[in-house]
Amino acid sequence: MERSELKAPNHVAIILDGNGRWAKKRFLPRKAGHAAGARTVEQICEDAYNLGINYLTVYAFSTENWKRPQDEVDALMKLLRQYLKDCIKRSTKNNMCVRVIGDTTPLAEDMKKSIRELEEATKDNTGLHFQVALNYGSRDEMLRSVRKICQEVKEGKLEEQEISEEVFASHLDTKGIPDPDLMIRTSGEERLSNFMLWQLAYAEFYFTDVLWPDFDKKELQKAIDFYNGRDRRYGGIGSAERNQ
Repeated sequence: MERSELKAPNHVAIILDGNGRWAKKRFLPRKAGHAAGARTVEQICEDAYNLGINYLTVYAFSTENWKRPQDEVDALMKLLRQYLKDCIKRSTKNNMCVRVIGDTTPLAEDMKKSIRELEEATKDNTGLHFQVALNYGSRDEMLRSVRKICQEVKEGKLEEQEISEEVFASHLDTKGIPDPDLMIRTSGEERLSNFMLWQLAYAEFYFTDVLWPDFDKKELQKAIDFYNGRDRRYGGIGSAERNQ
């Protein structure tokens, strides 16, 4: 399919799964799998934009990932530190606008500083809008949104009857970002794992057995082809039923 004929989803969200299993299959430590997965993220950002995707969100570290063995958490934090630092140069080169979603308050000060610098340096870039979900959990995100709304009501800034879906969404980490059209999860798992529960309400779900470090442009194309084969109804009647 030529790019001009491709109807790509505007926003793709990906649960990056299978780094540990990829490493285990190769008798490597789990941190080697995470490093390989980080390299895949870099390439997929480029591939996604070339295929016509405008927004890409990846699940890098969840609020539940702190429960992993401490040495693995430390290795992930070290990898994320380096990624955030390198991302400014890479994003400038590729014209990417990068945003971190999630609760960054528990992160180390140097990581928070890197996030601020990255977001500031790339905010005016006009290429791929790339969101990294870091210390992110959808339930936590929604609770934080509710608390902010309650505080605004308490302070008289917002009336209770003014609370709508749009108001609620405007208090989420993804404020100003369109909801995903397609959610991809690698490695054969078929669950959301507390990822973008509000935003994925009408997304198409694509599950693949491919481990994340092996996910490439060809696999992304398969997911887009699947998406293009879906009849998106948004609660209405599908085209097949309308034509009956």
